[in-house]
Amino acid sequence: MESSHDFALSGAKGLAFWPTFVVVFLFDFGTKRWAEDFLPPMYTPHEILGNAVRLTLAYNKNAAMGLSLGAYSRVGFTLIAAAVLVVLGVLYRRTPAAGTGSATALALVAAGALGNLTDRVMFAHGVVDFIDIGVGNVRFYTFNVADAAITCGAILLGVLLMRRNRGPETSSGSAHTAQP
Repeated sequence: MESSHDFALSGAKGLAFWPTFVVVFLFDFGTKRWAEDFLPPMYTPHEILGNAVRLTLAYNKNAAMGLSLGAYSRVGFTLIAAAVLVVLGVLYRRTPAAGTGSATALALVAAGALGNLTDRVMFAHGVVDFIDIGVGNVRFYTFNVADAAITCGAILLGVLLMRRNRGPETSSGSAHTAQP
């Protein structure tokens, strides 16, 4: 049975989720606005750590790594992000009260999804990207704090699920059993 405390700020789960969610969302929003103010013109790299790490303003009307829905990208990816946020909310509510690792991972993914959704809703030009990593002409796609949070949160969720599903190893054919 679900209680009214499922989204509460208190408790281990809430204390892991909400500060992470708010800080990541605000950091993403702030860095995107900073990039728009200080990195124009678009596609002009500003070296931070030589050629390896650059800041390059770009706008992405599509999804990660150029995934596109054509003329429907803005509406389609807005609806997908909204649906993902609903699913993440359900997962958060189902997370045990002591599940701080899962709550943190869900907060990272949710804050990133909301960050990119906010850009899609507020600006017709698309999501602001500006972190540009690579060597010479071999570049990773340009991304933002929200994308990094989504990736880190998804990896953390995967690790937690693998650890949870691994369980204790058993040896059914062993004649020796450990005594406490």
